[in-house]
Amino acid sequence: MSRLGTITRRTLLVGAVAVAGGAAFGIYQIRKPVENPLTPDQGATLNPYVIIDTSGITIIAPRAEMGQGVHTTLAALVAEELDVDFASIRVEHGPPSSAYYNGALMHAALPVADYAMKDWQHTVVGGLAAASKLLGLQVTGGSTSTVDAFEKMRYAGAGAREALKAVAAERLGVDRAALRTEGGFVIAPDDTRIPYAELAMDAAARPVPDVGLRPQSDWTLLGRALPRSDMRAKITGQAQYATDIPLPGLKFATVRICPHLGGGMAGFDPAPALDLPGVERVIDMGNGVAVIARNTWAAMEGAKAVQVDWTPAPLPADMDGMFTAIAAAFDTEPNSTLRDDGDTSALPDSAINVEYRVPFLAHSTMEPQGATAWLQDGQMTIWAGNQAPRICVQVAAEAAGVPEDAITLHTTFMGGGFGRRAETDAVAQVARIAAEMPGTPIRLTWSREEDMRHDFYRPAAMARMQGAVADGRISHFNAAIAAPSVTRAAMTRIMGSAPGGADKGHVEGAFDQPYAIPNYRVAGHLADLDVPIGFWRSVGASFNGFFHESFVDELAHAAGADPLAFRLAHVAPESAVAAGVLERVRDMSGWDTPLPEGRARGVAMTWSFGTPTAVVLEIARAGGRMRVDRAFMACDPGLALDPGIIRAQMESGLIYGLSAAVMGEITFTDGRADQENFPDYDGLRMFNTPQIDVAILQDNPHMGGVGEPGTPPAAPALANAMFALTGTRARSLPLRDVADFVV
Repeated sequence: MSRLGTITRRTLLVGAVAVAGGAAFGIYQIRKPVENPLTPDQGATLNPYVIIDTSGITIIAPRAEMGQGVHTTLAALVAEELDVDFASIRVEHGPPSSAYYNGALMHAALPVADYAMKDWQHTVVGGLAAASKLLGLQVTGGSTSTVDAFEKMRYAGAGAREALKAVAAERLGVDRAALRTEGGFVIAPDDTRIPYAELAMDAAARPVPDVGLRPQSDWTLLGRALPRSDMRAKITGQAQYATDIPLPGLKFATVRICPHLGGGMAGFDPAPALDLPGVERVIDMGNGVAVIARNTWAAMEGAKAVQVDWTPAPLPADMDGMFTAIAAAFDTEPNSTLRDDGDTSALPDSAINVEYRVPFLAHSTMEPQGATAWLQDGQMTIWAGNQAPRICVQVAAEAAGVPEDAITLHTTFMGGGFGRRAETDAVAQVARIAAEMPGTPIRLTWSREEDMRHDFYRPAAMARMQGAVADGRISHFNAAIAAPSVTRAAMTRIMGSAPGGADKGHVEGAFDQPYAIPNYRVAGHLADLDVPIGFWRSVGASFNGFFHESFVDELAHAAGADPLAFRLAHVAPESAVAAGVLERVRDMSGWDTPLPEGRARGVAMTWSFGTPTAVVLEIARAGGRMRVDRAFMACDPGLALDPGIIRAQMESGLIYGLSAAVMGEITFTDGRADQENFPDYDGLRMFNTPQIDVAILQDNPHMGGVGEPGTPPAAPALANAMFALTGTRARSLPLRDVADFVV
């Protein structure tokens, strides 16, 4: 259980400084400071990120740890300025609070290409963080965690450091500037060492001195690979996830919701379930049932036994019908034309006209959905892995019929998120079940089948591409992209209404690519298809990267040009940063060195979430089957705060993207997902994952994300390598439909 719920007057000593609004103290993007959420019943005023108590130093991470290593990097931002031994700190997730708003979520607000943004546009985007503050968007997503925290968390550490030094200066009768800090001590000119804990109470009661941030040249933690703060707990099994919480009198629950998406329940008979050993109760959830038992296995067996009369889904009966609905969007006016350079209306007779399509995809997190809740005397405590704590509180309060201030939410570790845990369905369910059984703690665990059948899927999408080449270069590039809108679907669930205007996320990875093409148009068409969809790792770029980079490859071959040199010729005039990652993977992979018979390479480059990423894949025939042998990646996120974590995220993103490219597909029959478990929806394993080499460049003048940019280039690089090897151009995914892979 989090220590934040057990801070008392005796243990709490300091939080040192109020961090409000923007990066610097006293400089606010909105003048009113955020309220500090870490105030105990009685004690000192804290800042949202630092607690110094009798047992040591705790750094509060405002973003969720779901395996991406964010707690390590965010803690290092504070520890760097606070001057503490990184191995000695504790890291906790912050409670639900607007103090932890994510201003960087607004980086994608302007309808312009990230690579082409001017300095004044970056300034405008920085100002838009005020909207996130007003809305209290405490969200982990969009590869924004480090970008958002980079200054504000360093200022938290610096402010705490200088407040401690100010107290020491008064006690010692010296100037604060004469003191230094190291390893959790304030050190006087005569080498007198005062531990932070001895200064903390007084430091908490005084104004914070003006502070500045240390130059990069003085960093000792940032810029190098640190041991993960969550590593020991996870290796030893001590890390607690949402379904690990031990509570007295705990009961175990699972749910079985109508598998026909959008359908419901005409009636049910609980008797067969109640006859099973261990099953104690069946609860009507409206569109399904919850089964409560003495253990999780009994609950899941009971859920299978309940006899239910399901109502049908209001969806097309099969995938042909779904793709027909998506294709119908091409006949409507585009929602956006965020790229419309030159004139693409008059294409030459030599123009290439092709259509691409990709399927629905599941998130398939290793940890299925689950949460724990306990309602006692009108107060509900919830333990849940989630990417949006404040939204979880709102949803839980509504589901349980209690005020929001009666909800205490602990955000636990997560076994993967990828956007899935931005959704709140499991939290709403556990809150409703716990409210039905006051005084009894409830642990809700979904089955893998329930998890896969009730995902908020990456949407299926189609693209109609037209293009032409002249004199070895692209003269025309015209893309029309049709899919249901993730942004509108997700924001309607979260905010209650869909945003209007151009849907930038729908065409990201296509309209915003750094290619110098005189006639270049990208139109987004929003399809009317009510399949539950949500944010999936790299969102629109996950399919637009495949469309864009596959078609660029087609144009390169139409021009008789080397695919990588062809890209460089178009990218270099637009972005030296993007050209740099292409040049690096060219050199890493030995691109210009011929391969023996039966081997080939493919390349792709996508700029997404502020970071250009290029991938070269080398594939080979293996006993009549195809195998991905080597992968070379180069990314440029700007300042690399932890190269080890960046490398891991790039590898992870590539593997996630390759898994989807080779075998990822969710299909529906009568609105019901045909896939149920990993035998139906698998991923790459160790034996068929390529050897991956990653290069991290730091030429990007603006910090970009790293959690998602490794995914979009994966599918097109593989499809392009397949074409180089076989001469067959794959224009749809998964690729297992056109080639036999080692799986």
